[in-house]
Amino acid sequence: MRIDVVSDVVCPWCFIGKRQLESALAAWAAEHPGQAQPEVVWHPFQLNPAMPPEGASRAEYLTAKFGTADTSRLYANVRAAAAEVALPLALDRIARQPSTLRPHALLAAALEAGGPALQSRMAEVLFAAYFQEGANLCDAAELTRLGLAAGLTEAQVSLAMSDPALADEVARVDAGMRDAGIGGVPFFVVNGRVAVNGAQGAEAIGRALRRAETLEPAPFALAG
Repeated sequence: MRIDVVSDVVCPWCFIGKRQLESALAAWAAEHPGQAQPEVVWHPFQLNPAMPPEGASRAEYLTAKFGTADTSRLYANVRAAAAEVALPLALDRIARQPSTLRPHALLAAALEAGGPALQSRMAEVLFAAYFQEGANLCDAAELTRLGLAAGLTEAQVSLAMSDPALADEVARVDAGMRDAGIGGVPFFVVNGRVAVNGAQGAEAIGRALRRAETLEPAPFALAG
């Protein structure tokens, strides 16, 4: 069983969706004792693909996009959904809206270096740093710290931060997701056959897992 997750590390619904996925996987494991846990692979989607490398002021970004920088108004639904999965968020600590090209490059490097398990650790570290610490994901030193904290080596982090070919590949896959019709994230695909669009809850993901069990697996083709 494989679950492909299209997401962005600056999307609060994707962090919430990660917790919902974890809950669904725990339930699946309880229902399938002795079976291998489904493999989870993360794919890039940039909420702001035109964002410059230095990012933008978070307050200015929110005001330009929503007409206000008042997070109590903008994120009431996010906070309520996060509370349902016991996920503390510190949205007011975020000062910089970043380009996520290099964070996604770190996720790609983690998958290459250590497979889905290391990539999922990298995703957790990036989500937590941004939404719970207010980390500046534009800052190379900060991204280096986070890559090392997740378990990448200095050489792997350095390559992810500097390799133009890897950045180009992230941008290509991101564009491919849009071309395939994905307009919002998180987007879950189970065994290449059953999709869940959005953070609909652990129950929705669980239904997709059970449905996918009855179908012949297919390749995840959206990124190709």
